[in-house]
Amino acid sequence: MSTAPILRSMVLFLALGVLGGCQPTQKPGFQVVATTGMLGDAAQVLLEGVDSVSVKVLMGPGVDPHLYRATQGDIEALARADVILYNGLHLEGKMQDIFDRLRHRSVIVAAHALPEEALLNATEYQNAHDPHIWFDPVLWEKVIGHLGRHLAALRPTQAQRIKANTRRYRAQIREAHAWAQEQMEAIPPKRRVMITAHDAFKYLGQRYQMEVRGLQGISTTAEYGIRDITDLTDLIIARQIKAIFVESSVPKRSVEAVIAAARSRGHELRLGGTLYSDALGAEGSPADTYLGMFYHNVSTIKQALQ
Repeated sequence: MSTAPILRSMVLFLALGVLGGCQPTQKPGFQVVATTGMLGDAAQVLLEGVDSVSVKVLMGPGVDPHLYRATQGDIEALARADVILYNGLHLEGKMQDIFDRLRHRSVIVAAHALPEEALLNATEYQNAHDPHIWFDPVLWEKVIGHLGRHLAALRPTQAQRIKANTRRYRAQIREAHAWAQEQMEAIPPKRRVMITAHDAFKYLGQRYQMEVRGLQGISTTAEYGIRDITDLTDLIIARQIKAIFVESSVPKRSVEAVIAAARSRGHELRLGGTLYSDALGAEGSPADTYLGMFYHNVSTIKQALQ
């Protein structure tokens, strides 16, 4: 039996011991560690113009947070951080044990900004909620307010600047929401059916009156089989759906299997484009910020379904 998994577990255990029992060494500046690109982008915007700030994102472009495992470098970054931002609602499921050991530190959980009645249930998980809250800009604006208040409290000498940044960013998100409403209303109601690799877009669908179906559940840890492909293909043919979407952080093979199944039954199903679901786009791409991702996704959906 290989000793590599045992060694990795020992390293992680020792690193967590450092997190749980020791204080990090003194360092200059204000260091922020965010799990996802959406939260890292929010921190960059809210702390713009604040001196000596660094923001590190653990999960970069194309990374699936449902499957992500922390590296030793991640543990060290968390140990040095002045504040840690994570989504919650089990999005970063394989990191939860680490977060549980960080309760003595400044940790901001994005989902704590929202009341339970604003959350969607995850039907495949008992007593769990859908974690993809950033797809509803109305909810995400509340998250930004939550983050801004906490960051301002942590940097009192820069609080006014952070509050101003927060107000400006929230206004930009409201503007994006108003634009998205117009775009989605241009899609005929019978065509507002959006099919993706995994069920990440329910908040978007609820906000803009769109039916959303995914081959996998809200977490990509859920496996799919022939029955799932067949059921989804039945729906596609019955509703005469012409497009299906791939996601930047999920392998294409699941969507390609559905396309092949539809074509084998004489129904032409095409790719509607790539959507950014659980991760932002690469640096320099149109989707390398939250707002860029949101505008890209809505434009892609409209073009494919209209």
